[in-house]
Amino acid sequence: MQLKRPLVILDLETTGTWIDKDRIIEIGMIRLEPDGSRRIYEQKVNPGMKIPPIVTEVTGIKDDDVKDAPFFRLVAADVAAFCDKADLGGFNLERFDLPLLCREFQDAGLTFEMKGRTVYDAQKVYHLHEKRDLTAAYKFYCDKELVDAHSALADSEATLQVLEAQLRKYGNGDASITALAGFEYRRHGDFYDADRRLRWWNGELYMMFGKYARKECLRDLARKDRGYLEWILSADFSDEVKDLIEMVLEGKHPAPPDSGVPAGGTE
Repeated sequence: MQLKRPLVILDLETTGTWIDKDRIIEIGMIRLEPDGSRRIYEQKVNPGMKIPPIVTEVTGIKDDDVKDAPFFRLVAADVAAFCDKADLGGFNLERFDLPLLCREFQDAGLTFEMKGRTVYDAQKVYHLHEKRDLTAAYKFYCDKELVDAHSALADSEATLQVLEAQLRKYGNGDASITALAGFEYRRHGDFYDADRRLRWWNGELYMMFGKYARKECLRDLARKDRGYLEWILSADFSDEVKDLIEMVLEGKHPAPPDSGVPAGGTE
């Protein structure tokens, strides 16, 4: 790779995916110089909160791994210096890592200067250039060209062949279609309801709408502004949200999804 300017490839491991609130638990960066030299920066970070079990499952990073690590504000200057006068690269950098990093700098009372930098996001390039439709899946799993794409019957036949190929590839010898039932995108318990009006963070539920959006958890609102919660009961919200608000007003609070309490259980 030829460079005219330094390039820093960075990746963050975090306590979750909420850019406004979640915290960094690990930073990994590679700095490439135009002369071909490179440096590495790797640092665990104490997020100041519990690491959710699902994050530990994905990253392998436990609370004990970061309990003696510095808070981000103590390494912020080092991170900024490592990235000084460099362009930035990463995977899903523009939508996640970079906004969260800039917010962490802001919380630390600093500004991560973006002026003059070029951002190279490998995920964006990948999504722009590689198809992820049925035609691509048919080619990948069946090694065949889908001749009559967007003909309903041809698409159904291709999908059947894709599922059969996936069963052979991922079914671990099980020929039953039920072997594929467990393959689904996991919501990681981020949101309480299907409409994504309420979101979990650090064991508490926050509203994603209205004047208290992303600011106050429901537990605190029940003490500070019951009238606002009562208004929700008469407004245009789903029964799922209203049932929850009624429960909170009665002093009951749902257990976080990773608490081990059965779904629908209360604290």
